[in-house]
Amino acid sequence: MNLGFGEVAIILIVALLLFGPKKLPQLGRAAGQTLHEFKRGMKNVMDDDEDDKKKLDSKK
Repeated sequence: MNLGFGEVAIILIVALLLFGPKKLPQLGRAAGQTLHEFKRGMKNVMDDDEDDKKKLDSKK
């Protein structure tokens, strides 16, 4: 999903209208932290999957 400049601008304007200028930095931080945690969780899942595959391969 690629967003162009126009789409990003519209999203920011709508967010500004809905939440106001004081809430936007807090929302941005919360979104960034959520994305960071999601990426960390996905990395852990992928690492666990690779560990399981290695264990199965070593038992053969």
